[in-house]
Amino acid sequence: MRRVHQVLVAVATGLGVLAAPVAASASPGDGGNRAELQRELDGVVTASAFGALAEVRDEGGVWRGSSGVAVLGSSRPVPVEARFRAGSITKTFLATVVLQLVDEGALQLDDPVEKWLPGLVPNGQNITVKQLLNHTSGLYDFLRTLTRPPEPGFLDYRWRTWTAEEQIRRALAHPPVFETPGSQYSYSNTNYALLGEIVEKVTGESYGDQIERRVIRPLRLHGTEVPGTFPRIRGPHPHGYVPIKYADGTRMVDLTVINPTLFGAGGEIISTTKDLNRFFAALLDGTLLPKHLLEAMKTPGTDKRNYGLGLAWWDTTCGIRVYGNDGDALAYNAWSFSTEDGKRQVTLAFTPAFRNDPDDVAEAFVDKAICG
Repeated sequence: MRRVHQVLVAVATGLGVLAAPVAASASPGDGGNRAELQRELDGVVTASAFGALAEVRDEGGVWRGSSGVAVLGSSRPVPVEARFRAGSITKTFLATVVLQLVDEGALQLDDPVEKWLPGLVPNGQNITVKQLLNHTSGLYDFLRTLTRPPEPGFLDYRWRTWTAEEQIRRALAHPPVFETPGSQYSYSNTNYALLGEIVEKVTGESYGDQIERRVIRPLRLHGTEVPGTFPRIRGPHPHGYVPIKYADGTRMVDLTVINPTLFGAGGEIISTTKDLNRFFAALLDGTLLPKHLLEAMKTPGTDKRNYGLGLAWWDTTCGIRVYGNDGDALAYNAWSFSTEDGKRQVTLAFTPAFRNDPDDVAEAFVDKAICG
């Protein structure tokens, strides 16, 4: 969704409501590094967000902090235990389920889409499960077919229930972005909509039920859910906003409540900073997958992208590689990354203010949390 944010930034920068909130809070921490983390989190809000929260785990223990406001026009602080829409971090959960099914022999990475969804995808006999996972299928992204903010027509989607088949068919009405599957990288939510359908064909249960049974319950992720059609965020949470253009000007619209089928198998999960750190720790230490499949998850689909099977990675300024994913659910952004040994972890979530592209600010926070 980065290109969506670039458009929204251009629209939102002139809005008077974008003054940075000043409220901040933090749970007890130790030493100056914790104070620096709080200052860095305050900087995320000053630069790019209405509100933010984070959890950092390292040799010194666990630090949780928040900054900014939970609701525009109020002084209500962001709860440190808040829940939020985690966007494309959902893809890592779904990829884990797919790889568990591979481990059980229920399907194979080299299975063609045609085997599981016959007649649905043109050239489906040459597109594999692996290529869906690592975004090398070439399939058009269904999100590109939708009206998006700042256009007011986007709000017509707010209460609508989308089916995966509907989203897939919208995408397939467009030609692939490249002809030879596996030859290039092109991020597409259509890939994960198809994976959700394949999981249901293989197991007889929805991808959400499988994520719940295989990941959420075993890891006791009490703040995490796959909400389906339920539009609200249960429990404490910040409100999220997007800029929308009207005849009399542009204003921020509260998008906290929305039917999450819009994001579907590629982005609907709701979670917490604590739960996401716990999930990535369990993933990277081999709790959820055997070693050979975890290594496959960390193998790039092309040599031009640090993205494997639903998992991303990058190298910090201190030379430490971190693994995880980031998510963009329009009104919510989340980043969750961990060192390979799990000794240092950081999850950051914020409600973007669309002053600028927030990726650089988020990456700087993660870098600070990992490198000190």
